[in-house]
Amino acid sequence: MDKEKLMSGAFQVFLKEAPKHAQAWMNAVRTISEATALDKKTESLAYLAVLAALRLESGIPFHVVHAKEAGASREEVISAILVGLPAAGNAVTGALPVAIQAYDSCAMKS
Repeated sequence: MDKEKLMSGAFQVFLKEAPKHAQAWMNAVRTISEATALDKKTESLAYLAVLAALRLESGIPFHVVHAKEAGASREEVISAILVGLPAAGNAVTGALPVAIQAYDSCAMKS
């Protein structure tokens, strides 16, 4: 699967048109990821919960693939999307169709 195709159009433009900023951003992301005490699956699921709560659906497909590659089940992805329901309200449900479609269409390498 070509993960670049899963990136939002805006993020692809960011990478292409502002490469120095993008590199700085990706270095920060990598450093923060390396500093976490969470395992990759838990970190991926938590990130999905944040994306859903902030209504950033464009990032969901890319991060669903990361979660699936880290061993997350379809049910865990759905639960991560909905974990913010009490605090963020039913707006998180808007991320469900995007997440489920990304999970179901992601072919795992054997």
